[in-house]
Amino acid sequence: MIALVDCNSFYCSCEKLFRPDLQGKPVGVLSNNDGCFVSRTNELKAIGVKMGEPYFKVKRLCDKNKAVVFSANFSLYTNISSRVMACLANFTPKMEIYSVDEAFLDLEGFEEKSLTEYGVKIKQTVYRNTGIPVSVGIGPTKVLAKIANKIAKKSKDSNGVVTLQTKQQQDIALHKTLVQDIWGIGKQRAKKLNNYNIITAKDFRDFKNTSVIQKLLTNVGRQIQDELKAIPCFEVNTKSPPKKEIISSRTFGSPVHSIEGLQKAIANFTTIAGEKLRQQDSVCSQVQVWIRTNPFKNIDQYFGASGFKFNCHTSDTRKLIKGAFKVLQEIYKPGHEYQKASIKISNIVDKQQAQLSFFEENDSEQSETLMSTMDTINQRDGTNTVKIAACGVDNHSWKMRQRMKSPRFVTGWTELPKVK
Repeated sequence: MIALVDCNSFYCSCEKLFRPDLQGKPVGVLSNNDGCFVSRTNELKAIGVKMGEPYFKVKRLCDKNKAVVFSANFSLYTNISSRVMACLANFTPKMEIYSVDEAFLDLEGFEEKSLTEYGVKIKQTVYRNTGIPVSVGIGPTKVLAKIANKIAKKSKDSNGVVTLQTKQQQDIALHKTLVQDIWGIGKQRAKKLNNYNIITAKDFRDFKNTSVIQKLLTNVGRQIQDELKAIPCFEVNTKSPPKKEIISSRTFGSPVHSIEGLQKAIANFTTIAGEKLRQQDSVCSQVQVWIRTNPFKNIDQYFGASGFKFNCHTSDTRKLIKGAFKVLQEIYKPGHEYQKASIKISNIVDKQQAQLSFFEENDSEQSETLMSTMDTINQRDGTNTVKIAACGVDNHSWKMRQRMKSPRFVTGWTELPKVK
């Protein structure tokens, strides 16, 4: 049996942790540059605000209903997420962190009669230790656990915990679940299945012509169908595979007109990618850069992209920035109003497996120590406490719009809550 633990309206729950006055009020969190809603409380959903809806379209509705809207505060969310995952790790020796607010727990060997009670214990402990409400779905496979979790979120009678242990329980749940709501299916694939009169998850599970499923949804679709039959196909992976590519991309808060502004943005984006690269003990040999203007604005349009290949693998942010700057110098065209920049590092391998080079100096022990020290300081004292000079020290015009951002309550010394 597998449990899926999912935090309820996670970003909003993090914001409410330090604002008890928001309990019972409509609360929402916006995407980058205060664009669209990426998290909503039930109260905000009730007044008609949809997921992904642009804020400017519903601002009057939010103001009318006294909704509280926040800019994204990812440093806060990742910190609280780490606390939730650390708490969940106490309930099983085998856990897969699926996303910032979801985790699969392998419950093999636990007494089947007490699974629901164990789910309630998980829910209560996480809330007591972190203040974050969660829902728990339990089933013999990942897909069934996902469906159980979705029901647990919506059902008022479930107390936030649903177990699909018996065939009868699974039949009822799958009959009430539309095929498009199955994990890994979605609306576009559901349309193909609807043509074969497959409307619900139960219809999909019981569909006999497996060759049609294979043709429409490839082998992954067949595995999803087996999971609905309580045949495990997707294991709980305790270790996430290292990333083969790392992308850091932002839309600017205001247009950038100079190469100096783009250089600062690219340096900061490369710094973020370099930190992620070192976190998985990897090195890379290629950096790519994209810059573009606003395609929705009546201005001269331009899109530039190119890459730089190192002679040997590296994880030194200084080298990565130098490579990115060479690309930027190549693709930059003056006289344009730039709206977005992106960098990608690729050809990633494990640090211990990287080939040495005769033509370029490899990362020295001093370089690795410097990068490790910077990472440690920034993790302890907050992002950008120590950074490469190329990142700049001024208030960058390219930074995201975050007009409604809450304080970094747990990751910034100057923003700790003050008690009178």
